[in-house]
Amino acid sequence: MSTNYFKNYPNTEGFFEEYGGSFIPPNLQAEMEKITDAYYSISKSHNFISELRSIRKHYQGRPTPVYYCNRLSTKYGGRVYLKREDLNHTGAHKLNHCMGEALLAKYLGKKKLIAETGAGQHGVALATAAAYFGLECEIHMGEVDIIKEHPNVVRMQILGAKVIPVSFGLKTLKEAVDSAFNAYMQDFDNSIYCIGSVVGPHPFPMMVRDFQRVVGIEAKEQFAEMTGELPDNVVACVGGGSNSIGIFSAFLQDEECKLFGVEPAGRSLNLGDHAATMSFGTPGMIHGFKCYLLQDEKGEPSPVYSVASGLDYPGVGPEHSMLKDWKRVSYVTATDDETIDAFYELSRMEGIIPALESAHAVAWALKLAKENPRQSILVNLSGRGDKDVDFVVETYGLPK
Repeated sequence: MSTNYFKNYPNTEGFFEEYGGSFIPPNLQAEMEKITDAYYSISKSHNFISELRSIRKHYQGRPTPVYYCNRLSTKYGGRVYLKREDLNHTGAHKLNHCMGEALLAKYLGKKKLIAETGAGQHGVALATAAAYFGLECEIHMGEVDIIKEHPNVVRMQILGAKVIPVSFGLKTLKEAVDSAFNAYMQDFDNSIYCIGSVVGPHPFPMMVRDFQRVVGIEAKEQFAEMTGELPDNVVACVGGGSNSIGIFSAFLQDEECKLFGVEPAGRSLNLGDHAATMSFGTPGMIHGFKCYLLQDEKGEPSPVYSVASGLDYPGVGPEHSMLKDWKRVSYVTATDDETIDAFYELSRMEGIIPALESAHAVAWALKLAKENPRQSILVNLSGRGDKDVDFVVETYGLPK
């Protein structure tokens, strides 16, 4: 891979080869171009970078540590390490790009942040950023996810955000994105849309990736300091793909590192029972960009499902789509049952309760450890599971 990878991808029109771009109405496109111009001019300035670094160090608590799972490694084989994004302020990786997007909004003179959320982690992070900068915040969330992720809904409200219930369609993440985009289109001048992953029209897949690169930069340096080498395997869950592209970005040019993106296989492999876009999707259009997409017989985005609300999206980031075609990242799956088992296993073996999203990555890592007992595995533990504990216990019960 080229050493100029991050300058070459995306190109000036927002494409990662054939994926990405911006297929949106002209009035919205004009606003996206303003954001793109501002991102290139403002975010590369000394003042912006200095302020963001200060926020990350003194407010977010970065760098987050890399932790060696001694008991899990002894039980399963291999050497399992976790990049502890669950220890980032608000409990997940989402604040990495939310603080960057909110800082950009401040420089642009915007008064309001608008976004969608699935698991609620992006919503909490954006509400936190809005409180930090003194901005209004409006979060759109499907009614199904509002019930499922009630603790995060309360957190958003405590932080001052207005939570907008989305009651159409499947009432989950895709519909929340639709609703948030519609709200944004009615108030360009005063607001900015802060998308929650490496998806959407250009420049969002690039912006979110760039803000999330801090995860991979830290992890690579920390792992080398701990072990004197690079990890043999890097594993992260994939919904839209922000946490995974964040950690993968540091290792893309290290061919000796195998990269695994873990998608939700859900209840079954029947359409509508999973959200394994890379495994079963085909190129298509959603929310103003091109990517691999789970589609019905009419070519429309398919209904999807995952036990993890943050992963139930029928599309995926365009950069992930390109990396799949390049065969640089292997996209694999974990079922609901495997995820719940991993959720409890990490909790009881290491005293770390993971988010259900992150538990998908843990599930695959434990399989990998059994199969490769002499290899190292670095997992991006993208979030903590406080938001999921009530749902998991009520739905699955405690293990015997």
